[in-house]
Amino acid sequence: MATVESAFPNVPTRGRAVPAFLLVGWRWISRNPAVTITPVLLPFIFLYFLSLISPPSYRPLEIVGAMLFTMQNIGSWVLGDSATWRIECSLQDMFVASPLGRIRYLFGIAISNLIAMVPALAILTVLLAWVGASDGHPLTLYAAGVLVLSLFTLWVLFSSIGIAISSRVKTQREIWPVGNLTFTILGMLSPLYYPVSVLPPVWQAAAHFLPATYAALLAQGALGITPATPLQMLEYAGLLGLCALVGLVVTLRLYRWGEA
Repeated sequence: MATVESAFPNVPTRGRAVPAFLLVGWRWISRNPAVTITPVLLPFIFLYFLSLISPPSYRPLEIVGAMLFTMQNIGSWVLGDSATWRIECSLQDMFVASPLGRIRYLFGIAISNLIAMVPALAILTVLLAWVGASDGHPLTLYAAGVLVLSLFTLWVLFSSIGIAISSRVKTQREIWPVGNLTFTILGMLSPLYYPVSVLPPVWQAAAHFLPATYAALLAQGALGITPATPLQMLEYAGLLGLCALVGLVVTLRLYRWGEA
């Protein structure tokens, strides 16, 4: 049986998947710029109302929470794209038959959706630097590195959760309610917009089983928003990595690749 390499000897077959998915993401927002507004609206609605009812000292913490919530919400977009491509467009069958593989397919869809989230993250970063500098929590190089690491971990984890759930969705009508319910609940249970210490003890215990909790504690500790010793920071980083690893193993086992 002829392979892609033998059938098209002069056409490169490697190193093209990521650029192609980047192009898909860019073409999406270039054709419909309103796509870039959607990821900005939801976190800013939360920030506006929280600014009315919470103390000003919480502002940097809330902005960090908005960034983490935005990155976590990529999972819902990945779910929607993956399910639509599989159910309506039957594109997943083509990718299954190609040499792409399910891991590169996952990263491709995640990268494509990340393009649409970049404007929201950029605006929130500028806002964090401005508010943090005025409130005594400057965005140092160390704090920025920890924040990027936390965001990257959530991006990989929740993208994989989204694509795993998408493989179990049967109809187009299930995509919107399943995606919004799953990722909104996860975002609300994690203490992203508020300190974990303000939660009742039972909720605090439940929150410590969610990876976004440790991403928030890491970012808050690096910015000096909540006190954290170097040992505590290492503990948060280790628990975030452990939660992400467990989540990836579970979601990849749940993900159906090449099945109806």
